[in-house]
Amino acid sequence: MPNSVHGDALLQMLVEAGALTNVQIEEVVEENRRTGNPTRKIVLDMGVLNEDDLLMMVANHMGVTMINLAETEITPETAKAIPSSVAHMYNVVPVAAEAGTLTLAVSDLIPAEVMDEIRFVLSIDVTFVVAREEEVRNAIARLYGDDKTSVNDLLSALESDLESEEGMLKLIEGKDDLKGLEQAANAAPVVRFVNLVLYEAVQSKASDIHFEPFEKEFKIRYRVDGALYEMSPPPKRLALPVVSRIKVISSLNIAERRLPQDGRLQMSLAGRQIDFRVSTLPTQFGESVVLRILDRSTVSLDLENLGMPDDVLESFETDIKKSNGIVIVTGPTGSGKTTTLYSGLRRINTIDSKLLTVEDPVEYDIEGIIQVQANEAIGVTFQRVLRAFLRQDPDIIMIGEIRDLETAQIAIQASLTGHLVFTTLHTNDAPGAVTRLIDMNVEPFLLSSTLESILAQRLLRTICSDCRTPYQPDDALLTQLDLTRANVEDKPFYYGKGCEKCHNTGYRGRKGLYEYLSVNDAIRALINERKPTMVLRKKAMEQGMRLLRDDGIRNILDGYTSAEEVLKYT
Repeated sequence: MPNSVHGDALLQMLVEAGALTNVQIEEVVEENRRTGNPTRKIVLDMGVLNEDDLLMMVANHMGVTMINLAETEITPETAKAIPSSVAHMYNVVPVAAEAGTLTLAVSDLIPAEVMDEIRFVLSIDVTFVVAREEEVRNAIARLYGDDKTSVNDLLSALESDLESEEGMLKLIEGKDDLKGLEQAANAAPVVRFVNLVLYEAVQSKASDIHFEPFEKEFKIRYRVDGALYEMSPPPKRLALPVVSRIKVISSLNIAERRLPQDGRLQMSLAGRQIDFRVSTLPTQFGESVVLRILDRSTVSLDLENLGMPDDVLESFETDIKKSNGIVIVTGPTGSGKTTTLYSGLRRINTIDSKLLTVEDPVEYDIEGIIQVQANEAIGVTFQRVLRAFLRQDPDIIMIGEIRDLETAQIAIQASLTGHLVFTTLHTNDAPGAVTRLIDMNVEPFLLSSTLESILAQRLLRTICSDCRTPYQPDDALLTQLDLTRANVEDKPFYYGKGCEKCHNTGYRGRKGLYEYLSVNDAIRALINERKPTMVLRKKAMEQGMRLLRDDGIRNILDGYTSAEEVLKYT
């Protein structure tokens, strides 16, 4: 049985029941890795089982019955037995509430640990029945409406909940001993609130969640499509229990609040397994915590889905299939460099190649690739791991980032001895990467003989398709973009008016801008002569390289993004 089966309760159940062949198991695992879709959806889409047969197997496995939820009457009193937030987050519907026991309808196999969590946050004994997914979804919508109000509803209920939690107020008011801290972190209202914040962030397709304590308030902000949005702030006194809760579920030391800490956690939210990378930072008014959301279902690791222009995609595919050399992806933090490199690695990850990566941290687990997490604190440095890599007989090496001369020298040595090396740098454009490496004291002749290509990229927000509005740009805007009326030819520019779908921002989703520098003989000669960035850029443009700004203008004229976004990022 593949290792990836063991972390998936439904897939493990199907394997043990003999419902899938070995080939089908591999297909499900691969599809889950590629898309992030839950096993339930994949199995039904494949047509291996119909929904009723699958539900009957789930019911037998859980030792419960299957019901027709559409024909089950749910009274208002029964609906009130669970908060709206719990219904949305766990995809559950209360169907019966008797003395001390609540019966919930579910549409998927509930792992034992999630059952325990539901029982805990509801503080009641819970039994389960199984129903069709559409019926559960319709019942939640009918009984609880839109889940957008969930956080505000929960915040208003949270204060009164906390009042009744024994010892909670004493703790929040400053008596923060370790035992009290653990009590607060594990109090049902706090557990419910933290889970809901994580759920709402995932539903909003946020990339990060920021928990920020200030002198008089405690802010929680989501980063969606590169911009931060603030949610309704919880009471300031909740900062300590909320941060402690996150540290508990991330296996961090809740007693240590003077040093930064890093951790990871995995949660099942709305039927999907989501990974979070956690970072804490001690500040003047308490610990600031940032969670990076790693949701495979919202990130495609297919090269074709990155939105590269055809010529750039073709050149990139050619270069990543070479037997040796260095391919660099460059851009600021959050510009999608890692996603591009992972997509490239997946394309060339075949059974006849050995791939090794050293990253800080490892963001996505990719089957068939050996990934090593750098850890400076215990001496697992990029340099030390890379020297070990060269003794591991690799074909392809990925280095998370070239940060210093020694890392650069090992990358060059690996390339010269017949390995293909992928890496990233933080520079504004593609030609600037050459200058940055020479500034690190890399010998130009070594760089020119190993460098194959440099891809610079940015991520721009795309205009919301529901409220996209055309307008004619004025001359001042065209001048800022180095355009003339003749260039534009009366083509309209677009902006987003703002609507409910895009939270009144005018933007929804993001798109890449790309600048591709192929290192040919003419560029190699300029590198050997230590020519400045400007000269390299001019020569590359003569040979057909489009600047990031040019790619941005193409996206403006095609109606994908706004002039403001292009001016901001290029």
